Amino acid sequence: MDRLHAKNGFTLRIGGRPAATLDTPAAPRRVAAVAGRLPFLKPRLAVKPGDRVKIGSLLFADKRRPELRFLSPGGGCVSAVNFGPRRRLQEVVIDLDEEEEAEEFPRLDEADLQAIDPAELGRRIVAGGLWSLIRELPFREPPALDRRPPAVVVFLDNLEPFHPDPRVYLAGRLERLRFGLRVLERLTGRPPVVTACAGGAETIAEVAPLLSCVVAGRYPAHDPGVLLYRRLGRPEERAAWMVAGPDLLLIAEFLQEGRHPTRRVIALGGPGASPPGHLEVRLGAPLAELAAGREVSGEPLRYVAGGVLTGTAASADSFLALPEEALTLLPEGARPGGFLEWMLPGRRKPSYSRAFLSSWHPAASYPMDCNRHGGIRACIQCAFCARVCPVDILPQLTYKAVLAGETEEALAHGLLDCVECGLCSLVCPSKIELLQALRQAKEAFRAEMD
Repeated sequence: MDRLHAKNGFTLRIGGRPAATLDTPAAPRRVAAVAGRLPFLKPRLAVKPGDRVKIGSLLFADKRRPELRFLSPGGGCVSAVNFGPRRRLQEVVIDLDEEEEAEEFPRLDEADLQAIDPAELGRRIVAGGLWSLIRELPFREPPALDRRPPAVVVFLDNLEPFHPDPRVYLAGRLERLRFGLRVLERLTGRPPVVTACAGGAETIAEVAPLLSCVVAGRYPAHDPGVLLYRRLGRPEERAAWMVAGPDLLLIAEFLQEGRHPTRRVIALGGPGASPPGHLEVRLGAPLAELAAGREVSGEPLRYVAGGVLTGTAASADSFLALPEEALTLLPEGARPGGFLEWMLPGRRKPSYSRAFLSSWHPAASYPMDCNRHGGIRACIQCAFCARVCPVDILPQLTYKAVLAGETEEALAHGLLDCVECGLCSLVCPSKIELLQALRQAKEAFRAEMD
């Protein structure tokens, strides 16, 4: 087993880390397939309000890549089709029947897996609407169906504090994990690289023999992009595939059961969650119902679907998207500071710099809200972003090259190596949204390649 220590990064000491408990909330009466928070997607509707659908019925597909199909997470009646700015599809809402019907797909057992053609195996995953759970570096988009990667990385841990703990989501599902790993090996023609973080999935006795690499370090040491950057052998290895452990379980469940999966384990956490923990929820469930009874009262909260640094702000009226495995509740932090607060030593103010006393007496966790606590200013060349960047791309210089339209210079700095961890935005004292700028630059470069 290989071991890797990531030298850069930052430990996120944010209050509200989910406890290692698993609860099941009440069953929702409606679910939705979310399109608005999925990158690289131009959806084409396949249904309209009033249509009857089953679990696994086609709701929409990508206009540019029709093989990317998104299926219904429930059986019932399409009650609403919600659009956003410029008529972009946001979500398809389904009122559930008491007795839900489901589309049937071919089942796959161990004997079938050994004999099936890899191309046919890929087509089955596509037909089940789960191909988008496999992502290809460096753009983190679903790969082409006919492409075979130089490597495929399965990461079981996530060092963001509000993601599912593998000791929770893998409980009772280890055989399914093993089946999913064999699926990836058959699909790609090479054994997957299975990674875990020291002290996380590594501590599960049954998982240890499956691991290829144990990663030690601070966030985002778990990210496959960091692993490939540190162990890159050939430039073409940049096009490796990556699959999160919870997503691999969904793919394995679909192939074994012959039905589109309807449930997954998510983490509900953040300073606005009380109590924070793990939930086994219905795919596409309303976010407000998932947080019901667990919200800290007294201050408006922001719902963040996905990671606290890499996720997307979502309305409480929205729904859980297929790849999202976390719901984080953050206080808006709109209230003004106290009297002469700027002069206080700051014992409870998290900061990367040494401007506050908290940097000398670090606590186990700090409160966090959505207040910037300062306005956006020009870059001051403090190099904080470069110190925490796990792939050494000098974000401040890459950002300036992007602003100047110097694409070649941005690429030379390593724009495509960016793992989109969000640390550069977190530590920036000028409050510059570096992550947003670098992500948009990568997307623009990807669009030029078509």
